[in-house]
Amino acid sequence: MSNMQNKYALITGATSGIGYELAKLFAKDHYNLIIVSRNQAELEQKANELSSQYGVEVMPIAKDLFKREAAFELYEEVNQRGVQVDVLVNDAGQGQFGEFKDTDINRELDIIQLNISSLVVLTKCFLKDMVARNEGKILQLASIASKVPGPWQSVYHGTKAFVLSFTEAIRTELKDTNITVTALLPGATDTDFFNKAEMQDSKIVQAGGLSDPADVAKDGYEALMNNDDKVISGFKNKVQIGMSNMMPDSAVASMMDKQQGPVDEK
Repeated sequence: MSNMQNKYALITGATSGIGYELAKLFAKDHYNLIIVSRNQAELEQKANELSSQYGVEVMPIAKDLFKREAAFELYEEVNQRGVQVDVLVNDAGQGQFGEFKDTDINRELDIIQLNISSLVVLTKCFLKDMVARNEGKILQLASIASKVPGPWQSVYHGTKAFVLSFTEAIRTELKDTNITVTALLPGATDTDFFNKAEMQDSKIVQAGGLSDPADVAKDGYEALMNNDDKVISGFKNKVQIGMSNMMPDSAVASMMDKQQGPVDEK
């Protein structure tokens, strides 16, 4: 345990949803935390809560990962504080609901920056340090959206397909090292994602049955610790992806169109 007390996990998007539940799991296992989000006040509140509950050090760093320079700044700040990141969790991500012809391109470029570019920067920066030590773990938040086309969320699905492909590629490159790279693929989960994506009127939200973020985090945490390449969280999601793997992409896209469209669409 004394050795674990010196280990740090850095988690983006750590103040709510899956990221927050992952933070609790790492803290419970005596990892010190670096928690990252845009809101300093929320970070301070969660840091105090996690620190007092689990007796670990929690370092809050406010960064807006929608901005191109923010991921580089985050890496530099962690280095300047003299902290070694043993586990990197790239959880932060957002989507936008609507047909692509109607959605805001600037918002979508921001989503690509957050979901892809910042994730790539943080992975590269911290991975280089892990390779030098030949030790470390990286958990990437993909989604079952990474496995299927996503009408009404075309850019979000596209970004998650990138995350999964990217993660599987670098995992193979690192096969002869002691570094673990794992992708977590949740389905629709009860987080603030749908509010931010303005998806409250979508069928997938109105239908209910959203996954518990604590369950999703547990699946991801266990997969990372078991050195699994990826994990689809939830039986229903495993079945859906299993079925979609046997269907033509056009049929899967049509199915997703019916599942994700607005409730008033016939």
